[in-house]
Amino acid sequence: QCPWGAPNTTSISCSLADVMSEQLAKELQLEEENAAFPEAVAVAEGPFITGENIDTSSDLMLAQMLQMEFDREYDAQLRREEKKINGDSKVSISFENYRKVHPYDSDSSEDEVDWQDTRHDPYRADKPTTTPRKGFIGKGKDITTKHDEVVCGRKNTARMENFAPEFQVGDGIGMDLKLPNQVFNALKQHAYSEERRSARLHEKKEHSTAEKAVDPKTRLLLYKMVNAGMLETITGCISTGKESVVFHAYGGKSATEDKVIPPECAIKVFKTTLNEFKNRDKYIKDDYRFKDRFSKLNPRKIIRMWAEKEMHNLTRMQNAGIPCPQVVILKKHVLVMSFIGQDQVPAPKLKDVTLSSEDMKKAYYQILNMMQQLYKECNLVHADLSEYNMLWHDGKVWLIDVSQSVEPTHPHGLEFLFRDCRNVSQFFQKGGVAEALNERELFNAVSGLNITAENEVDFQAEIEALEKMNEDHVQNHGKKLSMFSSDGDPPIYDE
Repeated sequence: QCPWGAPNTTSISCSLADVMSEQLAKELQLEEENAAFPEAVAVAEGPFITGENIDTSSDLMLAQMLQMEFDREYDAQLRREEKKINGDSKVSISFENYRKVHPYDSDSSEDEVDWQDTRHDPYRADKPTTTPRKGFIGKGKDITTKHDEVVCGRKNTARMENFAPEFQVGDGIGMDLKLPNQVFNALKQHAYSEERRSARLHEKKEHSTAEKAVDPKTRLLLYKMVNAGMLETITGCISTGKESVVFHAYGGKSATEDKVIPPECAIKVFKTTLNEFKNRDKYIKDDYRFKDRFSKLNPRKIIRMWAEKEMHNLTRMQNAGIPCPQVVILKKHVLVMSFIGQDQVPAPKLKDVTLSSEDMKKAYYQILNMMQQLYKECNLVHADLSEYNMLWHDGKVWLIDVSQSVEPTHPHGLEFLFRDCRNVSQFFQKGGVAEALNERELFNAVSGLNITAENEVDFQAEIEALEKMNEDHVQNHGKKLSMFSSDGDPPIYDE
C-alpha cells in the first residue's frame, strides 16, 4: 500500500434512532478515549470530591455542592459582620459557633481569612506587660520594680500611641524603643501644644476674616445679597485696613421704590478678629448712644455694633450735606455704601493726590467747613481725621471711615477733636497753604470755644478740665452737660 494513498473507509449504515441514542454516543466516546489513551489508569473513587471525578448525574451530589457554596458565602458574610462590629475595640464578639463547616469541604476556612481579620496580628509587636499591684515582679535578685528604667521606657513608648493622630510617633514598640520620662513629658507637651495650635488655626480660618479674604459666614451674607438682586456682582478687593476689608460691587435692583441702589457700591466688611479692637473699645464704650448696650454684649457682637455705629454716623453726615458715602444697607458686620470713584477705580486719598496751590487752598477751606458742620450740625467728632481718611473726587473732599466718630460730650471727645485739628493743620501747612491755622486756632474755630492758653500743655490741660466737668455732671445728674457758651453749641440730650 502507498503511504500517500487515500484510506479506504467503509461507511456503516445505521438508522436515525441509533444516531439519536445517548447510549450509542457514550460508547463511541469511550472507544475514542481508549484508542487515544490506551494506558490510562483508572482513578480510584475516594471519599473527596474533586473537579475530575464529580458525577453530575447524582442529584444528591449536586445538592451538596450547592450547599457548600452557600455555606462558604454565609461564612464570608459572618466574617465581614464580625469585623465591622468589633472594629478596634478591645472586647470582640465572635460568630465562630454560627459558621458552617462541612467534612467534605477540602478547602480550609483558615486559608481564606486574611491575617488582618483575626484578633491577633502576627506582625504587631507585643506591648509591655503591666506591673502587678504589689509594684514589682520576680523574686530575690531578679526583682524588677515599676520604676525600672527599661520598664518605664517601654511604657512611655507605648503611651505615645495615645497622642493625636496628626502627631506621627512611628513604630517605637517594634523597635523596642525606651523613652526616658523627661523625653516623654517633653513630647507629650509638644503634642498637646500642636493640637491646640491646629485647633486655633482652624477656628481662626473658619470664624474670622483674614486680609483680602472673608470667612464662610460673611461669604453667605454676600451671596444672599447677590441672589436677592441687591448686588449684581462683586468684582474684588479695593482696600484693606486694620479693622476692615473693602470690596467693589455693581449695584442691582432695589426691593423698594423709595430706596435707590447706586450703580457702583463699596462693601465694607469689618474683620471679626478681636486683635484690632482691644485698644479701640474706648470709642464705643463711653459713647452715650451705645453705653447701655456695650456692657450687655460679648466681644464679637461689639464688632457688629461698630458697623452699626458707622452707619448712624454716615446717616447724620448725609443729612447735614457733608460729602460722604451713602449708606445702602447694613447686614451684621457687612456695610454696603455708595462707591466713591468711577469704573472700579477708587478715588485717591488726599495724601496720594497732587493738587495745585489753588485746589489745596480750596480743599482746606472745605475741610474747615466740614469739621464745623460735623461738630455743630451732626454733633460728632471724627476722632481719626487725617489725609488718610479724606478722598479727592469730583473736585472736592469726601470724608470716610467714621466708625470711631463720637459725640463732643464723649469723655475724650475734645481730645479727639484736638488731635484731628493737629493732623489737618500739619498736613496743609506742609502743603503750602499760608492761610492754614495752627491746631489751637483751628480747635477754637471748630468748637466755638475760646481757650486762651499760651502753650500746648496748658491748652490740653484746659481741655481735660472741661471733659472732667462734663463727666462729673453726667455721673451725678444722668445727662450730658452743655459746657459751651457760644451760639453754635451742640444740643443737649437727656438719656
